[in-house]
Amino acid sequence: MTRTAALRRTALRRAALLAVPVAFFALFFAYPVAAITGRGLKEDGEWRPGTVFEVLTDPGVGQVLWFTLWQAAASTALTLALALPGAYVFARLDFPGKRVLHAVVTVPFVLPTVVTGAAFLGLTGRGGLLDDLWGVRLDTGVWAILLAHVFFNYAVVVRTVGGLWAQLDPRQEEAARVLGAGRFAAFRRVTLPALGPSVAAAGLMVYLFTFTSFGVIQILGGPRYATLEVEIYRQTAQLLDLPTAAVLTLLQLATVGLLLGVHAWIVRRRESSLALVDAAHTARPPRGAGERALLGGTLAVIALLILLPLGVLVERSLSGPDGYGFAHYQALGSRSGGTFAVAPWEAVGNSLSYAAVATLIALAVGGLAAAALTRRAGRFTRGFDALLMLPLGTSAVTVGFGFLIALDEPPLDLRSSWILVPLAQALVGVPFVVRVMLPVLRAVDDRLRQAAAVLGASPWRAWREVDLPLVRRALLVSAGFAFAVSLGEFGATVFIARADRPTLPVAVARLLGRAGELNYGQAMALSTILMVTCALTLVLLESLRPARHTELVA
Repeated sequence: MTRTAALRRTALRRAALLAVPVAFFALFFAYPVAAITGRGLKEDGEWRPGTVFEVLTDPGVGQVLWFTLWQAAASTALTLALALPGAYVFARLDFPGKRVLHAVVTVPFVLPTVVTGAAFLGLTGRGGLLDDLWGVRLDTGVWAILLAHVFFNYAVVVRTVGGLWAQLDPRQEEAARVLGAGRFAAFRRVTLPALGPSVAAAGLMVYLFTFTSFGVIQILGGPRYATLEVEIYRQTAQLLDLPTAAVLTLLQLATVGLLLGVHAWIVRRRESSLALVDAAHTARPPRGAGERALLGGTLAVIALLILLPLGVLVERSLSGPDGYGFAHYQALGSRSGGTFAVAPWEAVGNSLSYAAVATLIALAVGGLAAAALTRRAGRFTRGFDALLMLPLGTSAVTVGFGFLIALDEPPLDLRSSWILVPLAQALVGVPFVVRVMLPVLRAVDDRLRQAAAVLGASPWRAWREVDLPLVRRALLVSAGFAFAVSLGEFGATVFIARADRPTLPVAVARLLGRAGELNYGQAMALSTILMVTCALTLVLLESLRPARHTELVA
């Protein structure tokens, strides 16, 4: 086979792999977003370009954009600083309770952001735990917002970076130390460059989530602070000003697109094949005072920033006017005074079934996209790699309204279909599947695939025999993330979930929006159920890690 024919065959294979992801994002992301923004920028069927200039020159919009940018940067830097040591601890150290704790740190990521805000308000606000014990309040500035973002995104860094770190061959760093390099120099010259793409991917996801932060800012920021996401919601749901909301959505998309372009350029310059081993070979008990101190510091961070806020949720779910008990949980079996068309307890089953379907969709779409993007390609493929991240940086309010407006005519009349909710959830899950799978797939030495092809293996068999054993752990991490974000997705689901089939986040938000101690207690009870469900699911995924030990040497 000539080189030209081989390149043509590779291009056709990549195009076939990309067909499903391209169609999925065109139908369920680009089309709804274009429909809602187009409606906002038109009046009587004619475009109104003057609206764009009026909104962009508004000083208030400039202040919102500046706060959105810098708080996201500060949140990302703080999250990386606190979570990267945790990624090392979970990847390279073995200690009692590791798997359970690894699952627990992911729980905050599944909680609706409004619940995260409520938990930190109870921890850091007036009358909160810190105020009662030491008279300390953090809700008067941005610190409560930044810490809540760390709480929410800690697992993104630990699982994304730690998943690859656990598979890096430690013998490379040990060889550098044998040749005279110190511990820090060996890490900086050997390990850090290998982790670069994974750290960049984790930092990008954290930035996008904090850039579009809504529930945390709404509760902890009050009237003083607003992100673009909060302002879009205010203009859409409260003021019914679709033109302004459409311009802000386009501004958000443009900013996110620029960020994704810079990220793609940085990652392309740092890609390389790596020596990967089975994660079971790299973990060991901590050695020396330094590693024991690092483990202790990581456990202290987890206890203060993750376990303590989660404990606030549990305490408030059990606290009632007559003391502690399960009255709020028992009340979930009734219709809660007309708040729901069904008992709130049914939201648990709805969320689990929706999240399971959304996870399958995300794994199928994201897996195909990651396989197609494994090798360096042309501008279209690189551009699509960046577009896959846009759902994380697009207003969930825009996506939710877009679903209602765009998907209302045959053959895409899905407004009354149950599949609409898993589709919206999968939109957020696919980027996580791609970002977790891609660094590992690109780290696989291509010479192994070529050797398999020379021995007569088909592309499918080569992927099954070479790639799959090495990326199985990343696949499980991807499934865990997709399931978690599907369980906790709120922004778009709140607009499309049917009244008789609410999800857990929607049920929590509705209960929090109604006055009364019983409604608040039930919201905390549902949040605790959501937390426990996520923890059990992730513990199960941890227990399903493959026992087969495979090694890849570059």
